[in-house]
Amino acid sequence: MRILMLAPTPYFADRGCHVRIYEEARSLMAAGHKVRIVTYHLGRDMPGIPVTRIPTIPWYNKLEAGPSWHKIYLDALLLFKAVPLILEFRPHIIHAHLHEGAFIGYILKKMFRLPLIFDYQGSLTGECIDHGFFTASSFAARVFKRIENMINNFADKIVTSSGSANTELTNGWGVPPEKVAPIIDGVDTDVFRPLPQDECRERAAIPKDVPVVAYLGVLSRYQGTDLLLDCIETLREMNVSAHFLIMGFPCEQYRAEAEARGLSEAITFTGKIDYKDAPTMLSAADIAVAPKLSLTEANGKLFNYMACGLPVIAFDTPVNREVLGDTGIYARYADSGDMAKMIAALLSDHEARRQYSVDIREKAVNEHSWKSRSEKLVELYQDIVKAGELTSHGKNHTKKH
Repeated sequence: MRILMLAPTPYFADRGCHVRIYEEARSLMAAGHKVRIVTYHLGRDMPGIPVTRIPTIPWYNKLEAGPSWHKIYLDALLLFKAVPLILEFRPHIIHAHLHEGAFIGYILKKMFRLPLIFDYQGSLTGECIDHGFFTASSFAARVFKRIENMINNFADKIVTSSGSANTELTNGWGVPPEKVAPIIDGVDTDVFRPLPQDECRERAAIPKDVPVVAYLGVLSRYQGTDLLLDCIETLREMNVSAHFLIMGFPCEQYRAEAEARGLSEAITFTGKIDYKDAPTMLSAADIAVAPKLSLTEANGKLFNYMACGLPVIAFDTPVNREVLGDTGIYARYADSGDMAKMIAALLSDHEARRQYSVDIREKAVNEHSWKSRSEKLVELYQDIVKAGELTSHGKNHTKKH
């Protein structure tokens, strides 16, 4: 099949949403399908996957996640860029990421009579509120909710990156259940795998004589970065010896805050790291943490932690339990003190860490491979294309009579 992916984001920029786009496209192409990605001017190309970009906008250079009014004209450019590509590529289906992609995809669906899949990774309004773009009680929130509700009904099928998102769409937004299919994130367990720890620590310039706790992802309040610093401070008060490897961006604010709290010696902030370097960096750690606060957004970093055999301590949310199951260790939601206690207990129990490592790696290999995810996607594509052909045939048959 030929699949046109709409990615209204600065792809690729080493964060969760982009990893999903990349891994979906990579696994589809590995199975013999053809994929083209249309995206913003920012970001970098990943090997083997054709990317078409909008014209360069010199004044816009935001790689971080989050809303921006600039996206209005960036998305218009994305629409204009997609039109000639469709004429050239002649896709069987449009696979649109994010709500902006679904809106653009709907216009293209009407123009070219193509089926549309919407890859839903969380509420648009919820994301704006999480990032402080507007408040939940504001007029803007009411407007965005109406727009979001409209977009949710544009696609032929919605795929969600978590079961919680599936529930949110059906129960919270009234989307018919038969229109929604959960296809949670996955991981390439051949790439993400446990590597020799001493070598990885040497490459990462991490001390070899202290337990290391890893975090990989965007740094922000809604990702729980503020609570993570609180957690590190609590561990210091508990006299727990641990070094935190915090990988992600933007890190300047949190580096300054850590310094102000006197935590700098206990933390290595790497800034943005290349996706291909993530397995090495993660393998330098003993355990990993996932303090994300969103109750509906996917938590893609969990899959990378699991595949690298890292025991994971996460807040107790439906999304985290769906991915980790019995292999996860759960702190009370948004409770940094409870997370600190969990970290201290796990660091002091070598045998528990070893067993969690074995179990979590096994679960990643058996249940979370991208190959199985892409097979489900292709089945959806084929069902939607077939349904469209039957509908078109029915209309033509009616006209003849």
